[in-house]
Amino acid sequence: MKKSVIALLAAACLCGSALAQAPQPQPALGVPALGVPALGVKGSAGEAAPAVGASTAPKPESFLNRAATQNVDIRDAMMLDADKSDGWILHGRTFDNQRFSPLTDINLSNVSKLRPTAILQTGVAKNFENTAIAVDGVLYLSTADNKVMAYDAVTGQQLWSYIPTLAYSNLCCGQISRGVAVAYGKVFSAQLDGHVVALDARSGKLLWKTDHAEVLPQPAVFYSFTMAPIAFNGMILVGNAGAEWPTRGFLQALDANTGKLVWRFNTTAAPDQPGGKTWEGDSWKYGGGSVWNTPAIDTKNNLILFAVGNPNPDLDGTSRKGDNAYTDSVVAIDSRTGKLRWWYQEVAHDIWDLDACAPVVLFDTVDEKGRPVQAAAHAGKTGIVYIVNRLTGKLIRKSPPFVDVSANFMTALGPVPKTIWPANHGGAMWQPPAYSPQTKYLYQLGINEAHDYTVKQPLTEVYKPGTPIRGQYAGGDMALNTKVFIPSGTFSAIDVDTGAIAWQVKSDRPYFSGVVATAGGLVFTGEMNGDFVAHDARTGKKVWAYPLGAGVCTPPITYKVKGVQYVAVGAGGCHGGEIFMQNEGKAIFGDVFAIFALPN
Repeated sequence: MKKSVIALLAAACLCGSALAQAPQPQPALGVPALGVPALGVKGSAGEAAPAVGASTAPKPESFLNRAATQNVDIRDAMMLDADKSDGWILHGRTFDNQRFSPLTDINLSNVSKLRPTAILQTGVAKNFENTAIAVDGVLYLSTADNKVMAYDAVTGQQLWSYIPTLAYSNLCCGQISRGVAVAYGKVFSAQLDGHVVALDARSGKLLWKTDHAEVLPQPAVFYSFTMAPIAFNGMILVGNAGAEWPTRGFLQALDANTGKLVWRFNTTAAPDQPGGKTWEGDSWKYGGGSVWNTPAIDTKNNLILFAVGNPNPDLDGTSRKGDNAYTDSVVAIDSRTGKLRWWYQEVAHDIWDLDACAPVVLFDTVDEKGRPVQAAAHAGKTGIVYIVNRLTGKLIRKSPPFVDVSANFMTALGPVPKTIWPANHGGAMWQPPAYSPQTKYLYQLGINEAHDYTVKQPLTEVYKPGTPIRGQYAGGDMALNTKVFIPSGTFSAIDVDTGAIAWQVKSDRPYFSGVVATAGGLVFTGEMNGDFVAHDARTGKKVWAYPLGAGVCTPPITYKVKGVQYVAVGAGGCHGGEIFMQNEGKAIFGDVFAIFALPN
């Protein structure tokens, strides 16, 4: 068969211990049995183990259609009511990016019995960071190389696959895809080569593909997409990830039917815009500002809120004097026009690669006088959660750091290496937090790491379109320092009404997955050692774990099919995994996506 699917039979003996070793999967659909602890793990030389039962892949730009999927014609009204859905139809489950599910069948009293019902393999054993979409019993996944696949959300049977032909030469930060959008009968994928494609959600057949000349503002050589697009009001929102190079970042809206450009918001302020005086000369034209993650949308106030990455050049700011708006900021724009409403800058004139790259989350809180306020939160690489008024951008409160902070943090750099933490991986990276309206906690993953920063010489060259300046980190360099400490992680619950850290769990490895919170009193996340875990949402106590054999870097989701609640997650490692697995001495990659449920 085209794709390996391993059905796991539930046995009473394997559910007795919440932290028990994984059982041996049983053969299903003619596929040989495969030991779960070794699923998808790469060999020491870095070669990916072949998927069990896999056959020759489809030709590029082709699709495999095993069976027509069900109702995938998601309309705007359904997305507006996503909180009432049994599925996971948006990247953050709802437009507010809360990643909170009202499902309660899996809860504190029975999570210890949770076991896998199906484990599938994508065939791509690298950088598995996508959030799956679950629509009416169908899962939609993307892989690091922009392969898009549809699976039965219960059995793991593959329904179709689409393999694009990619052409790129200047990826800034590895092969990564953080997911797809499903709406209007289509699946939308933003690709590493700067194209956006629309596929027929029932078959995977290509419907349209954007033209670089029409939708990219500059030569395409430095542009790429890694974020999961999102559908809204007949449009597809997507932002570029290539702004580590001499480009001007953007978030843009495309017509969902044609792929034509509707509007574009540029993430560096031009001289005639608010903040335009924060750039020296023409440095704004190629000043960076990637949009790494899927925006939140406030449909009542017509707002799109998202985080903007670092300015460019990255570590040497001599050619871009000023605060460099709108980089390292939370930005709000009008959802109808793409025009700026406000921005809140977390780091002015960033020279430490402390860009804002985690998703923005929307919720209601109280101000310093106890009055209700509509808020937005973002966790920065600074290790701080910033909570702002989402109508004005005014800061309401900040959390204390949820990671360790060096005394020389955010100080000037020079030719002598300076060891600073948190460093360019955070604090908080791209991994999405979750918010629970039951606890009023924001559940945030953190990374402790130290880097040696060096700026070797002043930057004197002038940016020209299509011409990089001495590589990605112009004029400077960063190197992981493991002598100060081995990279580690924190999992924190931030009380949004006070900013205080309500509880924190520490790990000897960084957390790099993402979080889902449920009305069953649980928060699920993944660990770099391959464990998929559940914690008590109020106390942080770990109440269940299951080993999947590779670093869990995909954000988990939960959904219901025919009255049964499922939890699903991928285990395949992540970009930069060798940095985060110092205890093991190597990164652990794989291609596993696992579906869990309670015994019948």
